[in-house]
Amino acid sequence: MSVGDNEVRGAIRWGDVLLASIASVSWALVAMAGTAALGLHLLGADAAGALGPMSAAVVVLGAGGSVTPSGDVSAFGLSGAEARTAIDFTPLGVGLAGALLLAVFFLRSLRAVGAWISGAELAARAAAVAALFVAVVAGLAWAGHDLITLDGSQLGLGQVKVPGIPGLPGLGDVGGLLPGRLADLADARAKVGFSVDTGRSLAGAACWVAVVLVIALLASRRGPLPPSWTALHRAVRPAASALVTVVLVAVAAGLAAAVYAGIGDNRPRQIAGAALLGAPNGVWQAIPLGLLVPWHGHASGTLAGALPDPLDRLLGAKDDESVTLARLAQLDHRVWLLAVATGLLMLYAGVLAAARTPVEGRSLGAFAGRCALSLAAATAVALPLMVWLTGISASASLSVLGFDAFGAGIELHGDAALAFALGAGWGLAAGAVGALLAWTAGAAGRRAAVLARVPGAAGPREEATAAPGPYNPAPSYRPPNPDTNPYLKLPPGLHGTPTMPGPRGRPPARPRPHGPPEDGPPPPPGGPRGRG
Repeated sequence: MSVGDNEVRGAIRWGDVLLASIASVSWALVAMAGTAALGLHLLGADAAGALGPMSAAVVVLGAGGSVTPSGDVSAFGLSGAEARTAIDFTPLGVGLAGALLLAVFFLRSLRAVGAWISGAELAARAAAVAALFVAVVAGLAWAGHDLITLDGSQLGLGQVKVPGIPGLPGLGDVGGLLPGRLADLADARAKVGFSVDTGRSLAGAACWVAVVLVIALLASRRGPLPPSWTALHRAVRPAASALVTVVLVAVAAGLAAAVYAGIGDNRPRQIAGAALLGAPNGVWQAIPLGLLVPWHGHASGTLAGALPDPLDRLLGAKDDESVTLARLAQLDHRVWLLAVATGLLMLYAGVLAAARTPVEGRSLGAFAGRCALSLAAATAVALPLMVWLTGISASASLSVLGFDAFGAGIELHGDAALAFALGAGWGLAAGAVGALLAWTAGAAGRRAAVLARVPGAAGPREEATAAPGPYNPAPSYRPPNPDTNPYLKLPPGLHGTPTMPGPRGRPPARPRPHGPPEDGPPPPPGGPRGRG
């Protein structure tokens, strides 16, 4: 469909909108359900209950929902109000899988519209995707309830141990977490039910899909936008796409570390399952910490020993302790490697943003300032979002076979306000340094998208004349030369044919015969007028 057709059409094709929303939501839910089911199966959770309801509940959690546990815990020596458990945890691996496919298919449907899209049609497509996704989550909330049986002897939880990442001790070691402590419950069995909180889950799903669509629109460098939004092509999209790329690279590095850890371990299935469900949690919690964002929390009771070293020693000392990179480095100096890694990630984001930002004839100072400001704004929004997503809240009240966890709990949350300020500062520095490096290497603006290169892309008509295509070829690198281009040469003697271009001149006058014309019909055109 051409831009001119889109301009003339004006009306929204609701059939295309509906089909695009069905495809986007369907593939997103397939990815989320597959990731949840595979992760739970690798962890061995299907030995305690039905995999279908548990997968539905985990998908709802990954989409910002809430699950409430309840049931019979008399095997733990508790009953009534004494038995309580509360866990606030989002499996970001499930949510990330769904967000990637939802964004890919949503943006693919937008590119089929043309080089630009009206605001009404964009709003209609986004609303259709959001409404359908919330409706599907409502169905999962109805299906996401079941009664499972916890049996430590069958699950073998005490044998699960994930080695730490080389060079960063304690960051990958989760062997002392709560499942390892549950190995003491080898002879205990408990039936625990879980159900999805429908109201909170629907609200969380609506917020989740809205955030995913906004990030997808801001990070897509080739997706169409309304004519009044075209400034985003040059001011926002290069930095946003660079930051999203860096965050995904960090998650891929975390998954690679999990694969490396599982090679030399005797329980690789559990490591793979934990990585599928929670690798983004650990990575996105380490990035703000490496960028000097402070966290605060406490660990009390038996659950204090569930944290990796040296975090357990730091949080177990007082009721409310500040967790910073410097405090952790006092216990283990190799933690400073995390600061080096996150600093290199930010520098990579700065160089990538500079390569995707059009130069447009600016000087080095103006170009570096633009890159620094755009990356500062993107990082100032992204860092508090990571802090909010990766917060941990867990409390328990259990007692059996000497495992006493009365009043035990873990709280770990970051400072979102300071994350905003630090994100702006880190983005400003990384954007300026990255622009300088890209300018020196000759890569500044080299990867800029076509929509960002056009300074006058303010409307559909200008967009149509800017983007190269079959009816608007891109300009050549050099002027045409008949001596080097055989297609510009014509064989001799063909200029007089009617179908070939050639030198045009006035034809010579044909001699007219003398004498009076003969009687009869007029001669045919071009024929002689007389017989003589």
